[in-house]
Amino acid sequence: MDKIEQNDGTNRDELIMQQQREIEKEISDSTPLVSEQLPITCLNAEYLGDEVFTSKIQDLAGKYKFLRRTRPDGNCFFRAFAYAYLEHLISNKDEYLRFKDLAEKSKDKLVQLGFPSFTLEDFHDTFMEVVKRVDPASGSTDQVCDELHKVFNEQGYSDYVVVYLRLLTSGKLQEEADFYQHFIEGNFTIEEFRHQEVEPMYKESDHIHIIALCTALGVGVRVEYMDRGDTHVKAHDFPEGSTPKVFLIYRPGHYDILYPN
Repeated sequence: MDKIEQNDGTNRDELIMQQQREIEKEISDSTPLVSEQLPITCLNAEYLGDEVFTSKIQDLAGKYKFLRRTRPDGNCFFRAFAYAYLEHLISNKDEYLRFKDLAEKSKDKLVQLGFPSFTLEDFHDTFMEVVKRVDPASGSTDQVCDELHKVFNEQGYSDYVVVYLRLLTSGKLQEEADFYQHFIEGNFTIEEFRHQEVEPMYKESDHIHIIALCTALGVGVRVEYMDRGDTHVKAHDFPEGSTPKVFLIYRPGHYDILYPN
């Protein structure tokens, strides 16, 4: 009897995992890693007949002209942030040069923090390759934007960028552990939180991830929160008081890119 129950349990687990894999494959087959620009009103199709969200979409449309979707795979914050910031840099040459220099030096800083050099090497090399491919001096703005879109929809490049940003976020949490410990819910130590909630792929991001990454890179982000609370969409800037260069919309469990009017 015990054996049958165990087998049933095992079979059930296998079925659940298989179903999960099929769902993930369906999402990846039907959803690009990063979409083309879409009108804000495309959100209406998801909330037909929902007065609260319909009103909030109208509110959002007054401030933003376009939205760009990212694949809902748990990496959406990091992918959306990276795409939106690199896109911003294409028309801001001085800031591009500042960021490129910071990115070049970031690997040595992570090594100093104790990250193994051999682990970082490939991720940093690919990250820098992507950064160099969107150099504003490498072509017209349209050409470089096309290159950005192409590279971010190639899984290998796109995922390596996400991994490297996760490592930078983890490094900042380690570097300022005393400060960030206060933001961690539950009984996680900083070390446990970094290894379980920040560094692994497909783990969703929260305020602490955003603050740490933005601080590490010196980039301001505005997140528009669209949920059932309040009558309007609420905006938060990270870090507080910064000038946002990246604009994202958050709906429970997911981030997409916004383009201000």
